[in-house]
Amino acid sequence: MKLINCTTGTVIADDVRQAHNFWTRFKGLMFKRDMNRHAALHLSPCSSIHTFFMKFGIDVIYINRENEVVGIERHLTPGKIGGRFKKARSVIELPAGTLGNKVSTGDTLGFAEKIPQCNPEARH
Repeated sequence: MKLINCTTGTVIADDVRQAHNFWTRFKGLMFKRDMNRHAALHLSPCSSIHTFFMKFGIDVIYINRENEVVGIERHLTPGKIGGRFKKARSVIELPAGTLGNKVSTGDTLGFAEKIPQCNPEARH
């Protein structure tokens, strides 16, 4: 699955894995050695994260129910607790440094198997 910024039309990740049940959210990226530069992990429902037992840093996108970005953290190192964003309902984790300027607070994100499906009205 792909992750696209519908506001800008930018592909953020080409290989998005889902963690949508208790066990997959619990395990997350713990104990993994690394993460592909084009990959991401979508945790839902989820409003906060930690990097305990992780071996690499991550970039984090917090989104609300409408897939609007409500928070961003870059280069969250292992052994840390992520921020709290009041309206966050799910979280996307990416390898540290891959997020760059591909997303900003207020952007709308979309998930798609092949061709990203975004609401054209979301573009500025």
